[in-house]
Amino acid sequence: MKRVLVAALALTAAAFAPGLEYTTTADAQQNRRVRIINNTSYTMISFQASNVRRKSWEEDMLGRSVVRPGGSFVANINDGTGFCMFDLRAKFQGGRQAERRNVNVCSVSSWTINN
Repeated sequence: MKRVLVAALALTAAAFAPGLEYTTTADAQQNRRVRIINNTSYTMISFQASNVRRKSWEEDMLGRSVVRPGGSFVANINDGTGFCMFDLRAKFQGGRQAERRNVNVCSVSSWTINN
C-alpha cells in the first residue's frame, strides 16, 4: 500500500511540473522496448535513441544490420538512467532520415516510419 501511495504522489507531482521527469521505482522497472517499423521504400541503415537530456546522438543500435522496407526490429531503449523520454532517429540509404522527439519509451510500444 505504501508503494502505491508513493507512486501516486510521484505521478501527481509530475502532472503539475511539466517538462520535469520523475523516476519512481516502478519507472525503473518499465519495459523500454520499442518496435521500429520501416514502412518506407528505403533500407534503414542506422537507428539511434538518445535521452532527451543529451546533446548528441548515442551509438547506432543496428550495428552492421539493416532493416529492409516492410521490416522491423525491437530496440531496447534503456541507457541505465531510468529516464523514459528519448529522441529517436533513423537513417536510410540515399541520405534520408526520420526523427521523432520526446518519445516516452516506457509507454510507446512502436514507431512506424512512413515515406
